[in-house]
Amino acid sequence: MFLEVFFYNNSMSIGARIKELRIEHGLSQMQFAKIIGVSQKAVDYWERGVNEPKSSYIIAMVKAFEISYDEFFNEVE
Repeated sequence: MFLEVFFYNNSMSIGARIKELRIEHGLSQMQFAKIIGVSQKAVDYWERGVNEPKSSYIIAMVKAFEISYDEFFNEVE
């Protein structure tokens, strides 16, 4: 139980990670959405934790951000 709480409190959600990377790259939600081929609303939902991206969109994000999967998921719970 302690480890679950520890990792939960010290990990970033996938939505927060997407937002962090998007902002680091100076992109609006709309700009980022166009790059990976989704709607701005989809990016908004991911960032707010309403839902999570499909694996195909995660692949597109990793390519767009020019990072490895390890770097993408490094801070994600």
